[in-house]
Amino acid sequence: VLPAAVMDSIIIQERLVERLLSPRTQAQRSHPAKLKDHEKQYVGFATLPNQVHRKSVKKGFDFTLMVAGESGLGKSTLVNSLFLTDLYKDRKLLNAEERINQTVEIVKHTVDIEEKGVKLKLTIVDTPGFGDAVNNTECWKPITDYIDQQFEQYFRDESGLNRKNIQDNRVHCCLYFISPFGHGLRPVDVEFMKALHEKVNIVPLIAKADCLIPSEIRKLKERIREEIDKFGIKVYQFPECDSDEDEEFKQQDRELKESAPFAVIGSNTVVEAKGQRVRGRLYPWGIVEVENQAHCDFVKLRNMLIRTHMHDLKDVTCDVHYENYRAQCIQQMTSKLTQDNRIESPIPILPLPTPDTETEKLIKMKDEEVRPL
Repeated sequence: VLPAAVMDSIIIQERLVERLLSPRTQAQRSHPAKLKDHEKQYVGFATLPNQVHRKSVKKGFDFTLMVAGESGLGKSTLVNSLFLTDLYKDRKLLNAEERINQTVEIVKHTVDIEEKGVKLKLTIVDTPGFGDAVNNTECWKPITDYIDQQFEQYFRDESGLNRKNIQDNRVHCCLYFISPFGHGLRPVDVEFMKALHEKVNIVPLIAKADCLIPSEIRKLKERIREEIDKFGIKVYQFPECDSDEDEEFKQQDRELKESAPFAVIGSNTVVEAKGQRVRGRLYPWGIVEVENQAHCDFVKLRNMLIRTHMHDLKDVTCDVHYENYRAQCIQQMTSKLTQDNRIESPIPILPLPTPDTETEKLIKMKDEEVRPL
């Protein structure tokens, strides 16, 4: 057996010989003029993706995620599990008496995450108090008001003078947690999603999936899908795969669509299973592994949210939800200006010619044409 250093030198020499004997290297040596002609024909716009990549990485990315659902469904644990961070260090747990008078609040947590040189400014919008009261009539109103406020602030910044450093605080995705203890969607779930489905990308989740056996999870998923179609709720739709994608990516996309709504489990503790340390939950009957796809859909949710569809979530927010809000605002401003011309507005509106005026102009032009010289 030869030493490792000798083996490495032999491998390097063999690769050098292959490179010297390769057709491309021989062509470069025998036809240097052709190589120069090829370099002359090369313009260089093929490097544009690299330029965009460098600029994007230097600027960094931002993403705003909203989590909603009643207390005790594991929202905070799941968020910490998704991004491997602790966003709720200073959180104070309320007792039963304090929860009686609690109203729905909006709490923002912002953290800067860096991975392999790529920076992400992550904003988590939490909604403590949602669905905890006895009477939950319009408990989603503070949430819809918050989303509209972010749209309004972005619209004002976009219409202002300094548009270079606009902060995008629009909500790009809303994870809505559904209780596993019911038989489908509750009335508050239906009303919440119907109030927000035109404003934000809603991704429904079945919380604490370790409370159910696999057959119960399948039945609950089917029931939730049927009720979403029945009540006309528009949840986030995964985009169709391009025809040029490889078969493995298409298979992952099919599995992703079949798994919705995702049944998830969150855990920030490390346990030992089969000689390996994994994130999961230890029970008397066994261990639930968070990142085991046979146990829950946590990995599929993380891949969808971070690795494959984060940019599409931002695009749908900008091109669909925000554009609808923007068009509605401009339409309201236009209608007010037409009703009362004394209202001052930064957007000038030109008077539209009436059909009668156009007709009179056409008649005058025809009269001048037929008039004798």
